[in-house]
Amino acid sequence: MAPATAPPSPDDITVVLSGYGPVGRAYAGQLRTRGDEMARDHGVRLRLGAVRVGAAQCLPHGGEPPPRAVWGPSAPLAQTLDETGARVLVQALPSSPQVRQQAADEALLALRRGVHVVTAAKSHLLSHWRALGDAAQAGGSLIRISGATGAALPAGDLARTGVRGLGCRSIRACPNGTATFVLDRLAAGDSLAAAVGEAQRRGIAEAAPSADLSGGDAATKVRLLAALLWRWDPSDVRTQTEPVDWHTARAALTAAANGRRLRAVATARADRPLLVRVRLEETAPGDPLFALTGPEKAVVYGCPAAGDITVSGGRSSPVGAALAMVKDTLDVATAGRFGFG
Repeated sequence: MAPATAPPSPDDITVVLSGYGPVGRAYAGQLRTRGDEMARDHGVRLRLGAVRVGAAQCLPHGGEPPPRAVWGPSAPLAQTLDETGARVLVQALPSSPQVRQQAADEALLALRRGVHVVTAAKSHLLSHWRALGDAAQAGGSLIRISGATGAALPAGDLARTGVRGLGCRSIRACPNGTATFVLDRLAAGDSLAAAVGEAQRRGIAEAAPSADLSGGDAATKVRLLAALLWRWDPSDVRTQTEPVDWHTARAALTAAANGRRLRAVATARADRPLLVRVRLEETAPGDPLFALTGPEKAVVYGCPAAGDITVSGGRSSPVGAALAMVKDTLDVATAGRFGFG
C-alpha cells in the first residue's frame, strides 16, 4: 500500500476590509475563528491584512483588530493594497447614497489593479454596474455580490451560474425578510407600528425600515439578480413598487381568513425588459412564497423547459451577510483551480 500523502499547504490570501459596522465585525470574526476550518476544507487561509473606516485604518496582520482608539490614519487604498499584498477587497459598507461614490471608487481601483472585490453594498452596483464590469475585465479580476442580493440566501450564485443555460425567463421573489415578517404579524392582528417594532427588537429590521416597507429593497435585489441573469444594466431598470403601510393590515387579515398569506412579491421577466415590479399578492398553499415564515426569503427562477427552481431560507442578519461575503471570498480566492475545485 502506497503511503498516504500529506494534504497540500493552504494558500494564504490577504483581505482588506472596508467598513467595520456589525457586518464588517462579523466578517472579521468569521476569518479569525474559522481560519483552520477553511484551510482544511477549502485549501485557503484568509487573513485580514487591513481594516479601513472613514479616515482611520488598522493593520491587524491576520489577528484581531485592535480598539478603534489606537487606529492610525487611512493611507490611500492603493498603498494599503500594496503594503498588505491583498488579493481581495471586501466592502461591508452601508448601502446608502452617502457612501455610493466611495464604494465605487474603492471597487474600481481594486478591480483595475487585479484585486478581486466582494461587496455587500448595493448603491454603487446600481449606479456603476458597467464601469465595474469594465474595470474587472481590464484588471483580470472578479466581483461577487451575494451579500447585496440576499445575505446568506445564495440567490446571486443561481442567477450568475446556477440557472445558466436552463432558459430562465422570469424571477419571482420575496427577497426582503422584514417585509415578510411584518406582513405575517399584520395577519396575526398586530398594528403596523407593533409589527415593525417587533422586527426591530429581533434585529430583523433596520432602525429606519423605509426601504424594506416601500418595496425599494426588494426591487433593488431583483434588479441585481436580473443583471446577473440577463445582463441588464441596473441603472436602466425601471421599478414599480407597492408599499406595506397602514392600509395593508386589512388585506393581510383578509388573506389569512381565506387560508392565504399576503406577500410583497418582486418580479422581473425576460420578455418585459428593464422593468421590476413589487406588488402585494395573496399566495396560496403550494406556492414557495406562501411557505416562508418569519424573516425567510425566497427566489423562484422560472425555467419553462427545466421547471421552476427555487432557493429559500437564509438568515437576515449581520452574521448572514458576513457568511455570504466569506463564501464569496472563498470563491474568488480559489478561482482558477482544476478538477472539482
